Amino acid sequence: MIEGFLLGLIVASTLAAGAFFLKFWRQTGDGLFLAFGIAFLIEAVNRCFVLFTDRPDEGSPWIYAIRLASYLVILGGIIHKNRRRPRA
Repeated sequence: MIEGFLLGLIVASTLAAGAFFLKFWRQTGDGLFLAFGIAFLIEAVNRCFVLFTDRPDEGSPWIYAIRLASYLVILGGIIHKNRRRPRA
């Protein structure tokens, strides 16, 4: 029972973090904020999926594949930000 509560807390926290990053992205237009916002929202959906499965298995390859996708979104945002040419 406590595991469900803690997973729910993690889902709410990652949703809040994603919302904050998307808010900052709308204010600044920085793509790195967008990448972090999307990654946190993907993580929230992933944790919510684990929360509502009958037998949650954190060692499932699908869980790690979704987490890998969210980390790749962050990596893509970092690479995109660093590859931009400086304005003269």
